[in-house]
Amino acid sequence: MFPFFSRSKMSDAPEVNLAPAKTHEPHPLDALTGGAFSAATSGERASRIRDWLATQPAPEQLQEVFKELSGRDKGAARAVRERLDEIRRAKGQEAIAAEWADKAQALLAAPKLNIADALAWQRDAAKAGAPLSREPLSLLKVQLADRVKVIEDLQHRVQVQREAAVLLAQRIEVLSTKPWRDAHAALELLRADVARWQEQAQELTGDASWASVEARFPPLLDASRTQLLVVWEAFQPAVAQAAAAAEDVSAPLPPVPVWADELRAARGLPTEAAAAAAASAAASKPARVAKPKVAPEVIEKAHQLVRDALATLEKETAEGHGKASAGAAAALRAVLKVHGKHIDNALEQQVHTALVAAGELEGWQRWSADQVREDLVAKAEALLNRPEGQALGGRKMQETLRNLRDQWKQADQGGAPNHALWKKFDEACNAAHKVVEAWLDKIRAEAAEHKAQRLALIEEVKAWAQEHAASGDWKAINRSLYQFGDRWREGGHVGEKIFAELQPLWKQAIALAAAPLEAAQKESLARRHAMIDEATALGAAPALRIDAVKALQQRWQAEAQTVPLDRKHEQKLWDAFRKPIDEAFNRKSADRDRAVTELSARDRVVLDASKALEAANATGDAQQIRAAMQALEAALRGQAQAAEAVATANKDAQSHAEAQTNAAPAAPAATEIGAEASAEAAEGGDTAAAAPAPAPAAPKPVARPVVAVRGDDRPGMKKDAPVAPGRGARPGDRRDGRPGDRDGARGPRTDGRMGDRADRGGRFGDRPAFEDRGPRLGDTAFRAQREAMEHAQLALKKLAAQAHGEALTQLLTAWEKRDAALVPGTQDLGSGVTASVRSAWTQALSAAPKGDAAEALLRLEMAAEAPTPAEHIAARRMLQLQLLTRRNDPAPTQTWGQDVARVLASNSDAANARRLQNVLKTLLRK
Repeated sequence: MFPFFSRSKMSDAPEVNLAPAKTHEPHPLDALTGGAFSAATSGERASRIRDWLATQPAPEQLQEVFKELSGRDKGAARAVRERLDEIRRAKGQEAIAAEWADKAQALLAAPKLNIADALAWQRDAAKAGAPLSREPLSLLKVQLADRVKVIEDLQHRVQVQREAAVLLAQRIEVLSTKPWRDAHAALELLRADVARWQEQAQELTGDASWASVEARFPPLLDASRTQLLVVWEAFQPAVAQAAAAAEDVSAPLPPVPVWADELRAARGLPTEAAAAAAASAAASKPARVAKPKVAPEVIEKAHQLVRDALATLEKETAEGHGKASAGAAAALRAVLKVHGKHIDNALEQQVHTALVAAGELEGWQRWSADQVREDLVAKAEALLNRPEGQALGGRKMQETLRNLRDQWKQADQGGAPNHALWKKFDEACNAAHKVVEAWLDKIRAEAAEHKAQRLALIEEVKAWAQEHAASGDWKAINRSLYQFGDRWREGGHVGEKIFAELQPLWKQAIALAAAPLEAAQKESLARRHAMIDEATALGAAPALRIDAVKALQQRWQAEAQTVPLDRKHEQKLWDAFRKPIDEAFNRKSADRDRAVTELSARDRVVLDASKALEAANATGDAQQIRAAMQALEAALRGQAQAAEAVATANKDAQSHAEAQTNAAPAAPAATEIGAEASAEAAEGGDTAAAAPAPAPAAPKPVARPVVAVRGDDRPGMKKDAPVAPGRGARPGDRRDGRPGDRDGARGPRTDGRMGDRADRGGRFGDRPAFEDRGPRLGDTAFRAQREAMEHAQLALKKLAAQAHGEALTQLLTAWEKRDAALVPGTQDLGSGVTASVRSAWTQALSAAPKGDAAEALLRLEMAAEAPTPAEHIAARRMLQLQLLTRRNDPAPTQTWGQDVARVLASNSDAANARRLQNVLKTLLRK
């Protein structure tokens, strides 16, 4: 969990308190974001960013912070990016809202509003993502809806006015069949109704939204007005004429047959039927009474009225309006009763055709409505006759029955009702509804059962709370509470009313059961906060106490295992607890790394030389690159040379000391020689004074104590493993490091075949010792010099390739111009071209062109193993066969210089130059 667990427990090295880390300069945006950039952990950085976002910063500040933070912490920058995306979406929605607001205002400002356009605006705006629930689109949506509602109301009122006109015309028609005095009595009432109808029709046409009404409604209103006025204008004169004829016997009779017969009877004259019978009786007489002539204006008026009524009927029939066509047909029949005798045969034929078509339309609509009803009856009866395994459930059956009844209502609105089919349909629906009733009963029973289970669960929770009130196993209590919650959620479906009754009881019971756990969690929170403060103090201390940190962590783990908390809350507390200790360990690691990564004097020299070599590589100058490489190699050898000088001085001093020691009589050990010399110095006064005092031995450097590490299984590194006899730990210290060595004890051998081993340099003869390279380079300096050397070698290779290409180009140019002065030097041509070969080339170019280069080019392509053009492949094969027969002739690889001279002696052309260039690319590099 913490970095101190990786520390070796076997190490006895003292803990070194490194210098505290240098404080970095604060980030320029720290003051703006509340220290988010200086936060140590990602969680704290994200928390500070959220607090800063709560202040609603400007978009420019958000963009600047996101740009700096996205490279440091993508998790913390996610919240800033989401806020930027939200602002961008809001701007996009504002633009979309402005666009659709302009469209809505254009619709409202138009003199004519189409209902389909208004509905399409709302649908298309929702698809485009416009915020219809916010201003100004919400207000515009309401205004459009109100406008559409007004237009639909106008259309509905037009239909009502049409029905009212038909009813008024029917009242007038009925009065024409009754006594004229009844018609005269109802005249004033009819006049008031007709005037009121005209006023209402005028209100409709004068409405501001009348222009937006569908195109089919204004003609309907005009036709109704025309029909009503025609009937009313014919009815008023007839009533007045009947009243005048009743007062004056000489006055003409009204055109209404019923009223005329009534007045004739009052005058004592025969009725029209009697007059017709008399006329039929007198028809047999030769003399016929001439029919009185009718005035032309009467005939013209009759034709005009009939044509208007006929046009109205034909229009309604063509549009398929059943009820309207029936009313128009009735109006036409009423006009025919009055003016039918004044029309000609052609117009009468048109009238009969239109009446027949209107009757067929009415019958078709009635038949169509019955077809729809029969289909609905079949669907209702099929609900209970479905195949096995496909029966509908209760809810599906309920929805299907509701839809079928709604469709039946719509069918009744389009035609006359059919009671027989309705009876069958209702019986089938009632039979199918029994399935719905059974399903509802089942639902009620399940709801009652679920209610009982939930009540039992509430009582169980209450009993459990009393039983475990004094328990201290908080993890078991928490687990049981979660199990109770799962059982409550899985308790089955109940109605909203029942759930509203049970929910407060459940909350009360579960709160009572969770009260002890909540109290324990509150106390645990206080203890954890105290441990967080203690961890903060430990982390801020100058010397990090590992034992205290371990003990504190163990206390935290014990607390976490005893009292459970919410997972998210517990994770936040744990992050706050480990943060100061992690920071302390990070500081310690940073100090250690800083101490390790500090550059030594030699590393700096090597780094400077590596940078100089990289700069030389960039210039592309081979001489500078080689000079920089030599400088880098000198920097690498400098420390080794100094170390070698020091080692040489130490070695000379040691050799001088050994020479002084060997000047005394030989003894088996160096310690005995020193003892005898001391004894002689003590016994003989003058002798001791005359003899030179031996040079004091050079003090041996104090070796740094080595601390064993885990995994060191070398002999002698463990207490229970003795040192194995034989070779020591380090070959360099074997001779002088161990007292009583076999060579030191016996002294040098003077006889035998191995007696001169010391003179030959030891076991390995005259092999020189390994070069002391000095201390190791740091990682940074080592990598820098290695990369610089690699880049330098690549640059030299590249420059060599470029030089080779330039030399080849100069040679081909010299061949083309026949100028020997242009031939490159031997050094430029490479090691494969000797001075004699170059001399042969210059002589070939100096002379006049002669000879054929075909065979020489083939030999060169064979020497370079280069491909031959397709047209010369046969010649190459033939030459290869000939070479096989010439056993003693040199191979093409040995004579390619002479072959090149033969080619240069011939004429130059583009094809041969290309072939020569291809082979020389390979041959000059060998």
